[in-house]
Amino acid sequence: MEWVLGVAAADPMTRMTKEPITMAAGFSPSFLAFFNELTNNNHREWFEENKTRFKQDVQQPLVAFIEAMEPELMKISPYFVADPRLNGGSIFRIYRDTRFSKDKTPYKTHAAAQFRHQFYKNVHTPGFYVHFGTDRMMCGGGIWMPEPKSLLKIRERIRDKPEQWQQVITDKKLLKAHGGVSGDGLSRPPKGFSADEKHLEDIKRKSFFAMSEYPADEAEKANLVKTVCGAFAAAGPLVKFLCDAMEVPY
Repeated sequence: MEWVLGVAAADPMTRMTKEPITMAAGFSPSFLAFFNELTNNNHREWFEENKTRFKQDVQQPLVAFIEAMEPELMKISPYFVADPRLNGGSIFRIYRDTRFSKDKTPYKTHAAAQFRHQFYKNVHTPGFYVHFGTDRMMCGGGIWMPEPKSLLKIRERIRDKPEQWQQVITDKKLLKAHGGVSGDGLSRPPKGFSADEKHLEDIKRKSFFAMSEYPADEAEKANLVKTVCGAFAAAGPLVKFLCDAMEVPY
């Protein structure tokens, strides 16, 4: 019997368990096919009609993927959590927050997961991230829009430990995998920082991440977990620096 991310392809109703998962393939083509169709039918009526497909073709394989990632993530750092729960775990919900958006389509047209630091509960925390879309796959690590106190600590550490930050942004594995550290920034130096600070452009950042992009069908390849974990490991120097700044272990 062929196994796709721990779910028996011949029996899509296979019960999800905590038994060890043997990775033999990436996601089934039905995984991205669901999002391709959702892109053209992004409304509640279609989604409700296809909710069983969503559970079988998307949620179950995602849970299996998270479970398969857990032992590999431990090799990178024991402080980041692979939580397979569908609510409150590593997997992002499919429902969009449309309160402040002109785009009122109710569903995300991709799947995503964050493996966040065990000391934090929200998405604004050091961690590793993977995105499965119909146009591309992305994975890497960093922190997205940290809260003001955390952002200040990161900026201060870049200022006060410029040699350590230089080691991060020149790390050979990080550069080869991700091309460097990215993230939107301010147009002017933040309050309390001068215009002649070393690494000023990085101090001005509001997010810090090292991410790689791959063709969408990379999610269907047998070495998916290895690829994702390789991207996570390459982003490790950045994530460690962020953890040090926020005074949590890596």
